[in-house]
Amino acid sequence: MIKATNINKSYGDLHVLRDISLEINQGEVVSIVGPSGAGKTTLLQILGTLDRPDTGVLRYGETDVFNLKEKELARFRNEHIGFVFQAHHLLPEFTALENVCIPALIKGERMKEVSERAMELLSFMHVDHRATHKPQAMSGGEQQRVAVARALINSPLAVLADEPSGNLDSHHARELHELFFRLREQYNQTFVIVTHNEELAAMADRKITIIDGKNAE
Repeated sequence: MIKATNINKSYGDLHVLRDISLEINQGEVVSIVGPSGAGKTTLLQILGTLDRPDTGVLRYGETDVFNLKEKELARFRNEHIGFVFQAHHLLPEFTALENVCIPALIKGERMKEVSERAMELLSFMHVDHRATHKPQAMSGGEQQRVAVARALINSPLAVLADEPSGNLDSHHARELHELFFRLREQYNQTFVIVTHNEELAAMADRKITIIDGKNAE
């Protein structure tokens, strides 16, 4: 479903990624691990089309994403890729429900049409009781669950997560990890997760190790 072939990326004289190739199947939960500075986040940003490789090809299904024009690529990213970051990046002036709806509103859907789907996701995350609350009124674990719901609102091909439990205590981190697998069971959702959390990495269907910008899987 996701196929990256010979991905290279440099910043000046620093060669961050070196001929990375990988494939991720629909419904897989894949962890990306490796030491700090190995290139994990850079790889995730390229898989999420937030950055472009210097050379290499990235396909989602039959779509060669970096052959798309900028507006087409932005639309593809909005409609087909969900993101969860260590910092949840919820907009403080909006409620949990409104935050979840934002990607669908950007897509062009109406609030009335999307709010029911958003509430279904919040309910699945067990934070529907927080729907009318703004982020500052929620715990860190609740905010991250809302962020996951937001990532799922457009039914993406894949959710890419960068240290999603990095700011959570061990209890809430474990809950979040278990949530990813329930989402896979419920929605056949694909997850690609950069993590230093050994427990989460071990839970994944497959672990990809990046060392010195190379795939050591």
